[in-house]
Amino acid sequence: MKKKILFLVVLCFFSIKEISAQIILSDTSEISIVTAGPGAELYEKFGHSAIRIVDASLNIDLIYNYGIFDFNTPNFYTNFAKGKMYYVLAKYDFKYFIASYNRDGRWLKQQVLNLNLSEKKLIFNYLEKNALQENAGYLYDPFFDNCATKLRDILQVTLKDSIALNSTKILNNISLRELMDQEIYWYTWGNFGINTIAGTILDKKRSQLAYTYLPDQLYKTVKYAKIKRANKFIPLVEKEELLLSFSEQPTPLHVLNPLLIFIILLIIVLFISFKDLKNNKRTKLLDFIIFLITGIVGLILAYLWLFSSHTTAPNNFNLLWAFLPNLFIAFTIGRENPKTWIKTYILILLCALCGIPLLWLFGIQAFPFSVIPLLILLFVRYLFLYRHLLRFKK
Repeated sequence: MKKKILFLVVLCFFSIKEISAQIILSDTSEISIVTAGPGAELYEKFGHSAIRIVDASLNIDLIYNYGIFDFNTPNFYTNFAKGKMYYVLAKYDFKYFIASYNRDGRWLKQQVLNLNLSEKKLIFNYLEKNALQENAGYLYDPFFDNCATKLRDILQVTLKDSIALNSTKILNNISLRELMDQEIYWYTWGNFGINTIAGTILDKKRSQLAYTYLPDQLYKTVKYAKIKRANKFIPLVEKEELLLSFSEQPTPLHVLNPLLIFIILLIIVLFISFKDLKNNKRTKLLDFIIFLITGIVGLILAYLWLFSSHTTAPNNFNLLWAFLPNLFIAFTIGRENPKTWIKTYILILLCALCGIPLLWLFGIQAFPFSVIPLLILLFVRYLFLYRHLLRFKK
């Protein structure tokens, strides 16, 4: 979502909080869901969502933004590794919000909600309470608790049975991973990284309200939502407005993309393995590097699964290729004469790799597309080790 280092700005507007605590919205006030297009950075690829409250008669135009974090927060990267990303709700003048997106060249749309005054007051009071310093912080989750899901929850909590967010116009039974792949393209390192560290929780088929972790899906949900008036449901959105008109920039296909890098590595390993086979020898350094790197990746995935709070990390079958014990076996496989049980261990690795296509085929877990040449690389080298060298061990 939108990365902003705005704490200094927020501090400057603490006076707004004190003043707005006395505000009583007028009939002319408007509440809008504001949606921003994707940006250039990985954390901006999903876009962004916020709530805007305008009351011309009171001369206020405020944005309530749940997407504020600060890289300079103490232990930021340590907390990130542990799955403890703390965001805050910040309230400030809308002019600063729109100026930021105008500077970044990202489109901005708003959906003015068809609310009566009492409903506007409910949402306004809810936001005001959440914007208090003691309530503003929350534990961020990119798929289950973020700037977009917060707005969905606010609508449900404040409007209760008066609102109907589900719509037959939105396709059901899509996984969160499928939706994520539409936003972050398969040929990027960002897509490879997220798909590598995320387990089966992203592959579960879900209903449309779960899709609202994506701002554009929240936009679509609000667009088709209904609100009850006199025992009849009418559209929740009164009008839509384009605030900033920018074209989305396509994600470029970089030369050093994961698929190309892994294909090059595959070719190198195929060449070395063929040469080793022909010369009846083994390039021990290559085996050491392969086992060490896959073991390190496995260690990271195991840590995220077992010891972090990342909700998407458990049940991750990428550990079948990023095999944690490889980290220790690397120092055995690099010797001139490895232990005799290594042959059995290599057979286990080959079986684990064979299980990946089955898990993928039956929809248990989808793997990053770019990993395919890497899997072939590992299978070829493991097969070489099993059939042509270690078979001579007694």
